[in-house]
Amino acid sequence: MTDSSNLQSHSLTRIDAGGKVTGATQYPGDLTPDNLLHGKVLFSGQPHARMLSIDLSAAEAVPGVVMILTAKDVPVNEYGLIMPDQPVLVGLGSQNRYADVSLWEADQVAVVIAETEAAAAKARGLIQISWEQLPIVTDVFEAMKDELVLHPWHGSNILKHYQIRKGDMAAGWAEADVIVEGDYRLPYQEHAYLQPEAGLGYIDAAGRVTVEVAGQWAHEDLVQVAHALGLPENQVRVIYPAIGGAFGGREDLSLQIVLGLAAMRLKEMGIERPVRIIWTREESILGHHKRHPAYVKTKWGATKDGKLTAITAELILDSGSYACTSTKVLGNANLMVTGPYEVPHAHVDSYAVTTNNVPGGAFRGFGGPQGAFAAESQMNKLAEALGMDPVELRLKNVLRDGSLLTTQTPLPPGISLAEVIERCAQEFNWDKGWPPALAGDDHQSQERSQFTGIQSLPPDTKSLRRGRGFACSFKNVGFSFGFPERCEATIELFGDTEIERVVLYHAGADVGQGAHTVFKQMAAAALGVDVEMVELDMSDTATSGDSGSASASRLTWMAGNSIRGAAEKALEAWQDEDRPAVGHIRYSPPPTEPYDPVTGACMPNFSYGYVAQAADVTVDIETGHIRIERITCANDVGKAINPISIQGQIEGAVVQAYGYSILEQLQLKEGRILNPYFSQYLIPGIKDVPRQVDSVIVEEADPLGPWGARGMAEMPFLPVAPAITAALHDATGIWFDEIPLTPYRVVSKLREHGIGID
Repeated sequence: MTDSSNLQSHSLTRIDAGGKVTGATQYPGDLTPDNLLHGKVLFSGQPHARMLSIDLSAAEAVPGVVMILTAKDVPVNEYGLIMPDQPVLVGLGSQNRYADVSLWEADQVAVVIAETEAAAAKARGLIQISWEQLPIVTDVFEAMKDELVLHPWHGSNILKHYQIRKGDMAAGWAEADVIVEGDYRLPYQEHAYLQPEAGLGYIDAAGRVTVEVAGQWAHEDLVQVAHALGLPENQVRVIYPAIGGAFGGREDLSLQIVLGLAAMRLKEMGIERPVRIIWTREESILGHHKRHPAYVKTKWGATKDGKLTAITAELILDSGSYACTSTKVLGNANLMVTGPYEVPHAHVDSYAVTTNNVPGGAFRGFGGPQGAFAAESQMNKLAEALGMDPVELRLKNVLRDGSLLTTQTPLPPGISLAEVIERCAQEFNWDKGWPPALAGDDHQSQERSQFTGIQSLPPDTKSLRRGRGFACSFKNVGFSFGFPERCEATIELFGDTEIERVVLYHAGADVGQGAHTVFKQMAAAALGVDVEMVELDMSDTATSGDSGSASASRLTWMAGNSIRGAAEKALEAWQDEDRPAVGHIRYSPPPTEPYDPVTGACMPNFSYGYVAQAADVTVDIETGHIRIERITCANDVGKAINPISIQGQIEGAVVQAYGYSILEQLQLKEGRILNPYFSQYLIPGIKDVPRQVDSVIVEEADPLGPWGARGMAEMPFLPVAPAITAALHDATGIWFDEIPLTPYRVVSKLREHGIGID
């Protein structure tokens, strides 16, 4: 299904652009039906404590309060994407024997429903709770000792351990002429999506508990809500209105279950009124998971001509208080910590560890950024040790068709990383070296004079240093390691003798990335009709089958294949004069396999995306401020269905990864987030972003992708941090093995090495 003859690359204007620009688009927090009730959620505020008592009397006496829900009101008080390890509401009276213990400061303990937001907020503040304080475990290395097990039913704070054993390590080290070691630390990252969590709960006309909310996988939300409420799945409905960003942050549940619970309990009281809950930005930052902090200790060996011989790595993720998607993120990091390279001997151990910190979960790249930072830093260190160009070294070792991963299996055909690396280097003019010396180049001197890390303090141009860095990466498209992947689509054709109208039913979420626009383009191409003829019925579990999640760079790949299959069936029905003609398919890709528990051998993924980046960086060695002059990103997308959207994805990923690399620093103390505000947790602003981002779209068809398309939205994030640190090393001679590269961290490291001291 790789023929592209009936799908031309076209930067179709986003179908949601008009509504978003004018403000007509309805996000969950905008939904204001008649007779609306309002809800407020009470967080525990306790990283580790046991509830002894809860007194609702003062809260219930507040005028306008309709109902207060606690743990005893939840039929099945548990949920979780990987395992049901998290109470819906922490508290007393639940059938869940562990639900009386808060393991995270944002565990939810009560939901107040009232006539107004003000009444709900006032009542929430009057709920009285008595807690027994318990020891707080925040250090992953201490947690791994299991002196205090936070989830007694699990038996260990080591949530998951994966290992890879390939080849003979003694032989690998014996073959190595050069060995480099690294000890890397990666931070938390807040998703910082534009729309904080919000939603609406009510009973629909068919009597179903209905939740309208922003999420990434409507049918998984439905499963979780139905389970917690003790309802058959056909009695629950989930609808996604417009979604203001996700980046993995909406994979885990926030308000879905409590909104459904409120609607159900109100109905039992004879009250069928909708309930809306809107979180503040502070509640959002406190209340959802983050990118996992990671610790990587690794050693790489290579021959003097640059061939890798051996890699060992130990990677530890802080999974926080609950599993969320930590085991899946760990699986990806375990694979990617050795990079997109062929290595004959490898020994990898990876751990996800439970603590009382904010949970770690899905975030753009899904374990890839942590693994790529270590792997690409090691490759750049090897290049320096060998006196070899970093691009040349990569091309000597990069995976190609027929190469074996550390899992001892080949990647699917269509590996394009060598082509991507070469294209990136070409577009960046990597082989031409630096322009003439800055002091003798008026244009360059002028550029330097414009650099400033502090707007009111012009820099001393003598303190500016410039450097270049290179990195590349790969990442899975789709769910991995044996997950039963699937994606459903339904197409209905209307008309008499000619097709006059097309309706595509699909649950795939458009979280701001433009997916629904591409769905229209793919449906039109598959049917051979004008794109304007295609109508969309999206993200409603009552009308669409299970699409899977808008994550893992899978949605275009999986949805495209499902849309093509549904179109084929609809056209067959049309030819049989079955009007309206309906085509439905549940598409399944080639199967994958879980890690072998001893060797790690498996077929981990059915498709991959490939990316390479070069960075041009200026650093002020006096202040530690860094400016990214230019990032060139070459990304193999297989087939560019909507090029302008791809460019937006590349630029967005680069800016988001810039924040991860340089600015964003979530502060925790004793399990509590200290800076849950954008005034204190800094994300990139317009004057922070790289001055130039070159979006180089490479089209090497994926043999199994729809029209050859690959997933691509996560890939441009992965190499940014190691490319920047490589450029910083080029500028200063110092390796930076920990991010974010805040001015204080940069200056401290430079001063340790005597740089920047007169």
